[in-house]
Amino acid sequence: LLELNSTVDLEMIWVEPGTFTMGSPTTEANRSSDETQHNVTLTKGFYLGKYEVTQAQYEAVMRGNTETDSNGDVIGATPSQFGGNPDRPVEQVSWEDIQVFLTLLNEQQSDNLPNGWVYILPTEAQWEYACRAGTTTAYSWGDDINSSHANWNHGSGANQTEDVGQYAANRWGFFDMHGNVWEWTRDAWNEYSSDSINDPFFSGLISSARINRGGSWNAVETHLRSVRRRQVNPY
Repeated sequence: LLELNSTVDLEMIWVEPGTFTMGSPTTEANRSSDETQHNVTLTKGFYLGKYEVTQAQYEAVMRGNTETDSNGDVIGATPSQFGGNPDRPVEQVSWEDIQVFLTLLNEQQSDNLPNGWVYILPTEAQWEYACRAGTTTAYSWGDDINSSHANWNHGSGANQTEDVGQYAANRWGFFDMHGNVWEWTRDAWNEYSSDSINDPFFSGLISSARINRGGSWNAVETHLRSVRRRQVNPY
């Protein structure tokens, strides 16, 4: 449990190393051509946030920030169109914004981090491994989806973000890996190979598209699949 200030914590879960099949089988409904299945081995365990980063957590780290984005504008501490909801996730942060957030977080927590440890985004492989939590189905709960599973654009909801943790966690205890907001990973866009690989990470150039995962409150259900990939400009 990471204390960001006297009232705001950030809870993380340890994920053991292991091997899994990344990507989707050719029989999975609504799959895309960029989801080629391949075996991935993660040789090291890692910590990942139990919940999506909330407005309160982001503000606790970014309050007073003077760093600017690619346009020269100071990166604000309240990047949400649904502001004033401390337990909802931030949803208007770029990949570059997150790098500033992580730099400040590491500076603030430098005395509490073991030697050689830093806070970083998960790789795309780490994200899918944690999302699947040992499952091989389209979603971590199975192959079908309805409004009780996650926050997505099913047509009968508020069609906006919701407080984190409102839906059931996956088998490893992670919440909202499907829906609510798209989640950034460290990786630049790449085409999968069918070859087995250890600890994949594709750094690319800083201007290369980065990978979003998980779908969101305004996404259709198939975008919430465990394997769904979206390439997005990093700034």
